[in-house]
Amino acid sequence: MTRVQTTMNGALVALALAGAVTVVSCSRTDTTGGAAGDSAATAAAKTPEERIAMGAHLTTIAGCNDCHTPGGLYGAPDMSRKLAGSELGWVGPWGTSYATNLTPDVETGLGSWNEEQIVTALRTGQRPDGSPVLPPMPWPEFAHFTDEEAYAVAAYLKSLPPVVHAKPKNLPPGVKATGPVIPIPAPGAWDAPKATPEGTTGS
Repeated sequence: MTRVQTTMNGALVALALAGAVTVVSCSRTDTTGGAAGDSAATAAAKTPEERIAMGAHLTTIAGCNDCHTPGGLYGAPDMSRKLAGSELGWVGPWGTSYATNLTPDVETGLGSWNEEQIVTALRTGQRPDGSPVLPPMPWPEFAHFTDEEAYAVAAYLKSLPPVVHAKPKNLPPGVKATGPVIPIPAPGAWDAPKATPEGTTGS
């Protein structure tokens, strides 16, 4: 084989590899909704049924039924009242909190909330009226949902059969609850919150 032939063969291989990289790159761009990974566009491309199915899957693997479905923490969740809230209280420094009715009942659930408000609560821990979502709701973890995932959860919650159930009112610290509760003891030295989180310098 001559030097010219060797050079030409090498050029052809390089061109073939460049084409393959371009195809892979374009394929990745298409599946993420654009070069910037526009997950909102990807979410819009799904059918309503697909969004609801994704939301059902996410709420299941995220453990939402454990707290928000009656009987969930007792090992016998009542799926006929799925995500309708619980009357088992959680007692900690914040007082006593109860898992909210997540079904779209207007009076006792999320029926008056739109999808944007549900996503905001998932990501920031803030309700539409500005009040905080209390522990043990793990919204700091849910804040990592992509747009597609967060809006799928919201769509699923809006699709649930509405169940009328007003959970007990949250209680401030020092007020004793009358029903069953799970007390969260004061933290030991290892788990005690630090004044300044590690990795920050404070102000």
